[in-house]
Amino acid sequence: MFTTPLLRALKEGNPDCFIGYWCNRRVRPLLQANPRINQFFDLARGDLKKIYQGSFFKGLRETLKLGREIKKGNFNICFDFSLDYRYSFLAKIIGIPRRIGFNYKNRGRFLTDKVAIAGYNDKHAVEYYLDLLRFLKLEVQDKSLELCLPAGAEVEARDILASRGIQVNDKLVGIAPGAGGSWGKDAAYKHWPALKFAQVADKLANEFKAKIIILGDETEQPISETIIKAMLHKPVDLTGRVKLELLPAVIKNLDLLISNDGGPMHIASALGVKSVSVFGPVSELVYGPYPEHRNHLVLKWDLECRPCYRNFRLPLCRKDKECLRAVKVEDVFTAAKALLN
Repeated sequence: MFTTPLLRALKEGNPDCFIGYWCNRRVRPLLQANPRINQFFDLARGDLKKIYQGSFFKGLRETLKLGREIKKGNFNICFDFSLDYRYSFLAKIIGIPRRIGFNYKNRGRFLTDKVAIAGYNDKHAVEYYLDLLRFLKLEVQDKSLELCLPAGAEVEARDILASRGIQVNDKLVGIAPGAGGSWGKDAAYKHWPALKFAQVADKLANEFKAKIIILGDETEQPISETIIKAMLHKPVDLTGRVKLELLPAVIKNLDLLISNDGGPMHIASALGVKSVSVFGPVSELVYGPYPEHRNHLVLKWDLECRPCYRNFRLPLCRKDKECLRAVKVEDVFTAAKALLN
């Protein structure tokens, strides 16, 4: 999602350019309908690692196949956002002459044009990405995130909601209590307590007669179950029931999304859906809704140690996630109420 403003700028500055996008298989569905992208290479390091674990020879075969496929594109320039030298190394050996990216911990040694960084700390990650366009002397007119829905996705999303008793004129509030797949086992460090989500959801159901929808992937089912059991107004549970390519179309139907720091929040921002998000160890300056807008409110509780996620490292929390636990139900409800009125 953070790369989409750069993709737009590339196409607007060079309308005839051909863009190949190298990503992992998990996120491709979010970008599949983006008209700026001409070709996908959806096999990243994490995907290859899983293949190698099953069979070294199959992993080697898939790696060589990936290199051949990218080489066929005769690409002139590679933008590398990975902070991992292996991507720019492969780009070099398959003959991409210009390789632009970040030199983090000397991992940019195979890049031809690079920006030295210690981390993303003093501005939004999107701004760091857009900084790389300086090497092409491109100016950016529109910095907003871009998310295009696949053909038929909106109809399918409406059918899913209708099948669960949701009508077109219902006021819909989405709750995304997880933190997405990218953080893996550390995702819990970004979780506002599930019982607090339940309390906010019940308050909104009472005051606005809102229908509540719980969103998340299958790994977040335990969190959703805690919320559902605690609520007086039973929500619609879509946890693990909506494919990633359909999630944006479902979110587009919402009047408001309440979430932790994570992917659903950025989807809402890109689609113009109002959001309230709770941030803990991660800086909202760097990873918050972008661009900032009055329709996207961030709740946080500042401690002297917050944000502790710096330079892509998360230290052991010695305060039992106090920065998250201290965010009050009433504050989140008040923010949500302001956006719904």
